[in-house]
Amino acid sequence: MGAFCKLIDAFLFLYFALMAIIAPLIDSQISLPGDIFPAFLVDLNRWYIDEFGDYLAKEKPHFLVGLIWHELLLLWPLSIVNVYAILAGKSWFGTTSMVYGASVVTSMAAILGEMIGSGKASEKLLMMHVPFMGVGILALLRGLLSQSSKSGGADGKRPAILARRKRA
Repeated sequence: MGAFCKLIDAFLFLYFALMAIIAPLIDSQISLPGDIFPAFLVDLNRWYIDEFGDYLAKEKPHFLVGLIWHELLLLWPLSIVNVYAILAGKSWFGTTSMVYGASVVTSMAAILGEMIGSGKASEKLLMMHVPFMGVGILALLRGLLSQSSKSGGADGKRPAILARRKRA
């Protein structure tokens, strides 16, 4: 199980490192004024919207603006913290990964629900967004794996509270 977790951690490290850059430079253009960004970033965002037909990024509905603020205020700092946690081998990485994963899954459920429900999303746009749901589930499961190994489930020992109850 250790090698499998290391492989997941390597993948999540790359993802968190990318999100630490993408969130403030690209995603934030949905909720912040466009004139604060360099022209090449605005052009890159326009290219993405045109290339993938991202009608949500173009129309900027209120729910998406709220989700982007959520990303900037919670998920972006967690991405940075998770990069550090993986590099430094911090024991609390499982917890921050689980919080990140649960949050991304929730956000992506709203976004994908709108895209699929409205019928406006192209196959190309859906294929761009569905992997984020997968990464959210992976981060959530990674956090759950580390939590289950802490509780004694991995080595077969019973938690101390159950051991005390049996003696009584």
